[in-house]
Amino acid sequence: MKYLKVIAIIIACCVKIVHAENIYDESRDRSIPVEMTFPVELEKCSVNVKCPVAFLSAGYGVSHIKYTFLSKQLNQLGYLVVAIGHELPSDPPLSVSGNLYDTRSENWSRGAETLDFLKDSLSQRFDQFDFEKLMLVGHSNGGDISAWLGNEGKAYIQQIITLDHRRVPLPRDGKIKILSIRASDFPADKGVLPTASEQKAKGICIVTIPKARHNDITDFGPLWLTDNVTLIMSHYVKGHACSELIKA
Repeated sequence: MKYLKVIAIIIACCVKIVHAENIYDESRDRSIPVEMTFPVELEKCSVNVKCPVAFLSAGYGVSHIKYTFLSKQLNQLGYLVVAIGHELPSDPPLSVSGNLYDTRSENWSRGAETLDFLKDSLSQRFDQFDFEKLMLVGHSNGGDISAWLGNEGKAYIQQIITLDHRRVPLPRDGKIKILSIRASDFPADKGVLPTASEQKAKGICIVTIPKARHNDITDFGPLWLTDNVTLIMSHYVKGHACSELIKA
């Protein structure tokens, strides 16, 4: 509690709050790097009125701290954002051969286990935030990790936003609110995205950005693209209809 009061005081001075640490998972002997950025109006978060939480998973080979355009927007929308470094130097490299769904499943399963562990670990420390209604956000391989966990039927996952993930099928059970923002240079694997009828039946929103490139959906991408992504994401979080997101 004292820690968050100090943060509130700093926010009042218009300084963005960033808290970085390594969180140790004893069961797997794994030290997980995370960077947390806090809601702009942190003083509104309390044990009685909890603020929402988003877990942000990076694309493979991209640092988890290179998606500040997303975290800043979500902070403005009232979210605590936890950006997660999934790949450690000791991990095997991501497979590039064979049936990629099979050969990469170890990576996605490990990432999903990391998200599940962090949910339990951080919820015990930050009781002003609602870890029981998580939003998962992931670019590329980070989106595959998010979709993998979404398919495990965890009751605490409320929403998923993927940014041009291409391998793991999105959940189809209708229990999770889903948005997938698509680039235009590579198609997703067969079955990853729902059909038009599935989108309508399950309330899944797919938005493609013309001329957007897969590798540009990071802080290194052009401003027009990051602005489009954050605009679509903001409309989605605010409850706009999918048709409005496509127009945006």
